Amino acid sequence: MHLLSFIVLACLPTILLGADRIQVFVTVPPQQTFVEQIGGPQVQVEALVGAGSNPHTYEPSPGQIARLAESEVYFGVGLPMEGAWIKRILAVNPKLRVVDLSEGIARRRLEAHEHDGQGAKPDHHHEADGEQDPHIWTSPLLVIRMAERIAKTLDEIDPDRSTDYESRLADFVAALKDLDAEVRADLGRLKYRRFMVYHPSWGYFADTYGLTQIPIEAEGKEPGPRQLAALIDQARRENIRVILAQPQMSTKSAEQVAREIGGRVEVVDPLSADYIGTIRHLTRVLTSAEE
Repeated sequence: MHLLSFIVLACLPTILLGADRIQVFVTVPPQQTFVEQIGGPQVQVEALVGAGSNPHTYEPSPGQIARLAESEVYFGVGLPMEGAWIKRILAVNPKLRVVDLSEGIARRRLEAHEHDGQGAKPDHHHEADGEQDPHIWTSPLLVIRMAERIAKTLDEIDPDRSTDYESRLADFVAALKDLDAEVRADLGRLKYRRFMVYHPSWGYFADTYGLTQIPIEAEGKEPGPRQLAALIDQARRENIRVILAQPQMSTKSAEQVAREIGGRVEVVDPLSADYIGTIRHLTRVLTSAEE
């Protein structure tokens, strides 16, 4: 009996800490990492879109809706699926604080090709009509702005721990600035500054570091035979040797282009929870293409 009492008392701080955590939902796994970096043990975070899921087609499960009903804050990132589900989320939890981390960030437009079936050249890019690029987290500099918003929100919810949040924010921002300097130095040596990617997920990364992404898929459409041939010609002209793909989507077209140019497909996941590791991996992939 005494031993049981001792075990219960020993576990009590952990139990109380779990009960005292701020319950947080985010949209994608990179955001979960950002919140955990700043919130530390004071937050319990779940990503709505899990590893391997496509955020463009994802629907929350009943279990997630139930957990959202108990959450205090939802950090969005401006993905279209958020608008479709926010009313349902608020219906089960009208007190939920919804914070859009894309607010105040200038949104770029997704690159598009002219999928007209008439052989339009894919190097004639235009902006998809009205379709904003939601992948703001691919730029470390924009993540700093997102992190500041996260810290401010946690401060407001839990002012007693404000010093902890501000300290972790400073550490995280320092790590992101170091990452930015590292990537800038590595990519600054690139001779060819255009890269090909199946789905246009890396636009903010490209803009930050003076690169241009050339999408194979655009506006959710696979290229037709003529467009695919034109993409292959463009890849040869621009000395592209690596085609980026991501695990949530088909790599068939990317592999076809790679075969025709004697190149390779590299899978880099923009939804990985290992944010800093992923940005470093992408940088290595791009620089290795010229070695």
